[in-house]
Amino acid sequence: MKTLVILSDTHGNGAPLQKLARVFAESDYILHLGDGVSDMRGVFAAYPEKTYLLAGNNDFCGGESELVLDVEQRRIFACHGHRYGVKSGTQRLVQAAKERLCDVALYGHTHQAEVREEDGVLLIDPGCLTRYAQGSYCYLVIHGKKAVATIVPV
Repeated sequence: MKTLVILSDTHGNGAPLQKLARVFAESDYILHLGDGVSDMRGVFAAYPEKTYLLAGNNDFCGGESELVLDVEQRRIFACHGHRYGVKSGTQRLVQAAKERLCDVALYGHTHQAEVREEDGVLLIDPGCLTRYAQGSYCYLVIHGKKAVATIVPV
């Protein structure tokens, strides 16, 4: 069993990250899906072996544009989402995940938390942690082929 903490769109708001310190310590993977990669400097310094940072449309220094992770028996595609037009729909994101043989797709950019399945791909948007919205992140547990995503308000 592996656990993942997935967050996105902090946009300079580091305060919620301090609240998640214990969750970061206990998780197997930490993913920030962009727009606030620099907010994660301290987390990355503490956990470089398990922290993955993806660049969003407002990140200009650091972060990967996309990432594929194999966790247990699931294959995960992670990105910010802006390059796939996720504010207008997730069809392009689903196609990109399938092209990479992934059955889970993580994305942000919309600031709206969501967990649903589309065309055999589990889609997860953890929401945002900006100062101007009800913040949330996703806690994902993967055990073999089973994946359970929980949106957690902050």
